[in-house]
Amino acid sequence: MLRHVAKDQVIVWFVTSSDCDVEFLLNATVVENKSTFHSKWQVGIRCFIHTVRAMLNPLSLEDGKRYTYDIKALLDGETTLFSQLVPEMIYPSQPSFSFVFKSTITNVIHGSCRKPHYVSPDSLPQLAKLVAPESDMLEQDDAVVAKNTKNERPDLVIFTGDQVYVDDVAGPMLHAIQQCIQLLGLYDEDLEGSTITNSKDLIGHPCTFYRRNQLLPEKDDNEDLEKVFFKGKKKPIFTSVNADNHLIALNEMLSLYFLAWSSRLWPLIDLSAPTLEPIFEERYATEKVAIESFCEGLQEVEKALAHVPVYMIFDDHDITDDWNLTRGWEEFVYGNPYSKRIIGNALFAYFLCQGTGNPNEQLETLFKSSQRYLSGGKINGHDAFIDQLLEFSEWHYRLDTNPPIQVLDTRTQRWRSESNANKPSGLMDWEGLCELQQQVIGKESVIIVSAAPMYGVKLIEAIQRLFTFFGGALVVDAENWMAHRGTANVMLNIFRHQKTPPSFIVLSGDVHYSFVYDITLRFRKNSPKILQFTCSGIHNEFPNKLLRWFDRLNHFLYSHRSPLNFLTKRRNMSIRERDPEGFNGNLVNKCALGLLQLNDDGTEKSCKLILADGKTIAFSKP
Repeated sequence: MLRHVAKDQVIVWFVTSSDCDVEFLLNATVVENKSTFHSKWQVGIRCFIHTVRAMLNPLSLEDGKRYTYDIKALLDGETTLFSQLVPEMIYPSQPSFSFVFKSTITNVIHGSCRKPHYVSPDSLPQLAKLVAPESDMLEQDDAVVAKNTKNERPDLVIFTGDQVYVDDVAGPMLHAIQQCIQLLGLYDEDLEGSTITNSKDLIGHPCTFYRRNQLLPEKDDNEDLEKVFFKGKKKPIFTSVNADNHLIALNEMLSLYFLAWSSRLWPLIDLSAPTLEPIFEERYATEKVAIESFCEGLQEVEKALAHVPVYMIFDDHDITDDWNLTRGWEEFVYGNPYSKRIIGNALFAYFLCQGTGNPNEQLETLFKSSQRYLSGGKINGHDAFIDQLLEFSEWHYRLDTNPPIQVLDTRTQRWRSESNANKPSGLMDWEGLCELQQQVIGKESVIIVSAAPMYGVKLIEAIQRLFTFFGGALVVDAENWMAHRGTANVMLNIFRHQKTPPSFIVLSGDVHYSFVYDITLRFRKNSPKILQFTCSGIHNEFPNKLLRWFDRLNHFLYSHRSPLNFLTKRRNMSIRERDPEGFNGNLVNKCALGLLQLNDDGTEKSCKLILADGKTIAFSKP
């Protein structure tokens, strides 16, 4: 997977089943070893996660030019190129992996929420057609592909959250995960605070398939469940309504990443149903069809991810539903060693599979300590490293493109409520927002990546606020920027600042539907132009009938000219919804990738959705 390209460096992430030393090749020439930093983590007997960072002369890459790259590895005493090992990941017109370097970006693909067992087709395989070299596109018969000229090729891809669903796993996927653990010999771990003393005991446990929610009880006391799993300790809160197969161990979570991104392991996996309770057999069979459909597009996915820079940031389902939503949630979860381990494992897996590829110098401390903890054929000091992960607060990062991109951490820098433990925490605290303001002030144009929309569907936010008032924030996932007064006020003040960039673009996801808002300041002549482009999900959708009602009522109650807007926190903002062409309503409920196209000065040119069937939906400008 190509994770970062800049004038002075290229970062590549990959996983091997054998230990190997590697060299990085750019245009078939080896980059000097002293300029190549190879980080390696052994997470199993036959599993090694690698990140290679090749430091280049800043004059090495020319804007707009295509480059080839490769990894030369010493495997079993022989030297081989990765392009020779996986020729199906190479485009026909190219000798090896390739990318186009762009410092001034004009095409950005973004999206979030990719759940393998969702029933509709996955939209991510479409990325392979979008990033294909022009000569390869012209050779294809598909008219939709043929019109994707070099002027529309994405310069980079940003995954804005929920790249995997640790808390929502299909039965066949869990079965595949267990086989993956054995195939790769992934390390087991001891578990404190539960009657299961080691993660290997999860295989064959009566609650393994479709009953893991019993292993993850809610706050309410239940003596029987306490005897089954907990040893008389306060129960954590795992709020996902789909937690029947919630992952627990680090090896399970790593396997989910491997299986979600690559086709390599699937030929070795048998999806025939394991021994199940009769009530789950039909469900397993239905999910098996969905998983098999998902796997059909994986070769296209892995090809695409090797040919365009891919950037990532977490959201809740990468860890668990409602992660850090309220102070009360945090107190319960982190106060129990077992639930803390589950959250820590998910963050551990995120770091190894997503974080290590992001261009973030602050991660260097985690690189060194994690390699120390993963040594000697096992996980050493598991809890100590989890403590370090949970205390780490520098997951956000910046891309020095033109325009610059600020990728926000809206999960660990929370502005926690001091008055009520059950009130939603702010998505970012005061310090984080002040740092953001300093980063964007004085810029002509800037792109902000926020997992959740800064400006959501007002009717849905009003419903969330009502539930929050009665103590039910966890029931409705009250995760929006306006849910916490402090965060809302500071963010709105950033937009109102005299030196705020004239062009401000927000890319977001999370909500499982897509929409575009144009936002300006009321009562101000020279207002910045704020564009919010929300695209979600890549492979997930909102309940369709419910969303249609929300869309109609929201347009009726909170349209641009509605006086009800003056009763909201964003009363000084004028928000206009864009109409998706050929689509009823403002909210598009389709699996899709978002394509943001920019003018040379960094202002927005167009917003489009690329659907799973290759069709395009454009949002009309007001």
